[in-house]
Amino acid sequence: MENPTVADKSHDKHWQRSIKMSFEKEPERRQIQKVKKQLKHNRQPKPTRRKDWQPGDFDDPNELDFEQIERVMPRGERERRRTIKVMALAEAAEAEPNGVDSPLPPETGQRGIVIEVSSGLCRVAIGGRTLMCGLRGSLSAEETGFTNVVAVGDDVLVFEDNAGGGVVEAVLPRRSALARPDVFRSHLQQVIVANADQLLIVAAWRNPPLWPELLDRYLIAAARNKLKPLICVNKIDLAEDVAACEAILQPYQALGYPVLLTSALTGYGIEALRDRLQGRITALAGLSGVGKSSLLAAAQPGLQLRTGAVSKSSGEGRHTTTQVTMLPFGGHSFVVDTPGIREFGLSGLAKNELILFYPDLAVFASGCRFADCTHRHEPNCAVKAAVAVGNVSTTRYDSYQKIYETLQA
Repeated sequence: MENPTVADKSHDKHWQRSIKMSFEKEPERRQIQKVKKQLKHNRQPKPTRRKDWQPGDFDDPNELDFEQIERVMPRGERERRRTIKVMALAEAAEAEPNGVDSPLPPETGQRGIVIEVSSGLCRVAIGGRTLMCGLRGSLSAEETGFTNVVAVGDDVLVFEDNAGGGVVEAVLPRRSALARPDVFRSHLQQVIVANADQLLIVAAWRNPPLWPELLDRYLIAAARNKLKPLICVNKIDLAEDVAACEAILQPYQALGYPVLLTSALTGYGIEALRDRLQGRITALAGLSGVGKSSLLAAAQPGLQLRTGAVSKSSGEGRHTTTQVTMLPFGGHSFVVDTPGIREFGLSGLAKNELILFYPDLAVFASGCRFADCTHRHEPNCAVKAAVAVGNVSTTRYDSYQKIYETLQA
């Protein structure tokens, strides 16, 4: 086992100070919550509003029998205050003088990352170990626009118990949130992955065949969620003509999207893929059977992922990923294996906004005769003219039309 460096020791001391201060502030936080609840329960009811007003009843508006200040908490205010509290703890730890080496209390708050969520519990990775944690009752997803309190990828503050588990006390601010409509409450969203840096879009050249429309759907999802996309075409060993594959992918490369050709079977392109995943949290997207799990197993053999063979009758693979799981990929890298999502990222997208996610088409849209041109059947459409002369890929234009038909408004 390697000896810890000076930097490691300094980092450990810093976290010890942060953890100690968090623990010391816990009684204060609980007291604040208790007082707030008491104030809420003891609040005096508002006086009944009069409905029999007559002109001249009052000369001074201050005589009116209603509260002068009626405050309504804005949406997300409770989440914002919790965030401020956590950030204040971190700032206090930074301001603490060096040299705090006192032992920590038996129950300590530590920062971890959620790697799995299931039935009100979550598995949190802290250093080289994991804890099964419950959620503090005061945590709530209300007024956040999301239906789940924690998601895979969340940075959380955990207090350990004496039984080998812990409790999530706070969810730290998210850098990003990859979400989809909730199954039962479509007006709200469910966070699939939090704090992801990039979206790895995995397709296959064959079995199942490359599907440009779905590829574009994932690119739209990445753009709407502020994630960097990375296109990976697997099973390149099944391609009879690699040049034909590169020709289909050329429009994406021309737009600046990074494209990798790989084969989990032969190892082709695996080293380049591994380099792209280092130092990042990467969410995976793609149809079942394209080889997401096989790719990860080839890039990191110790992951022990489940894989499925391609069906000879349907040409598709059996789906072996059933829930969102974050897997360590060495160092500070993680990959998030997700179930297949067909309508990923298009919820709430208006038809007239779709063209904005096709920059190769949008560049010609200003030349259309009609300002509200849909670029499908209108006369004097500059986009259709560009397609006709080969300035726009027919594959991309066909994809645009198919996705346009699926949008609600």
